Amino acid sequence: MVRQFRAARVADVANKIIRTQYRKDDWPVVPAWLKAIETIPPAEVITRTIPIAHHPPNPKLRKPRRTYRPQKIVYEEDELRQTFYRDHPWELARPRVVLETDGKDARRYDWSKGLVQEGIPLCGECVVQRQMHLMHTTDLTKEQAYDKARREFYTLRHQEEVERRVAQEEARMVGAYFGKSALQIGMEREDQSYHWWLRWAGIQTRKFEAMRSKAYVSFGKDAEGQGESQLPQ
Repeated sequence: MVRQFRAARVADVANKIIRTQYRKDDWPVVPAWLKAIETIPPAEVITRTIPIAHHPPNPKLRKPRRTYRPQKIVYEEDELRQTFYRDHPWELARPRVVLETDGKDARRYDWSKGLVQEGIPLCGECVVQRQMHLMHTTDLTKEQAYDKARREFYTLRHQEEVERRVAQEEARMVGAYFGKSALQIGMEREDQSYHWWLRWAGIQTRKFEAMRSKAYVSFGKDAEGQGESQLPQ
């Protein structure tokens, strides 16, 4: 016998069975869920729908697997971002402001003009979009487009660093004070850790020397005490 999973006319069947003379004694009060079923009946067919396929299935598989599991959405930029940030991990440490006005900011950028775009600071995303633009509009391969976009990125980063140093030197000429640099702060912390370790190592060395000298001194006394206790009275 085949089990029926089709929920056909559930509300009508439940209402008919409950309100019959046979069920009147068993159900003196109409259940509360009956009205809910009549108002919002369940689906007629309990079938899991197959999600949208973003890429064709693997032809090598005889039986399809994970048919009802949603597929991963993979974009072309994902691999390019992974390559760039693997080669430049410190770019992830730069603070960024992810803010869009109407959600259509990407349509206002023209990556054929270069990495510098109005309204977006220079970052790794500029390199990724520039590389993808070169791949689609020129005959450059992925590696060649990456090298070209990367060289442009290095040039702009170097220009920014030179401008920052010049501005800092000009400000110091008129009396500005910027405090300690990150390198100086790091060296001071390293010196503090070294001096703390030096004091700790000295204390541990003195404790070890005291324990060793105590062991040598007490060894002879214990032997003499044991010898005297063994002498006959």
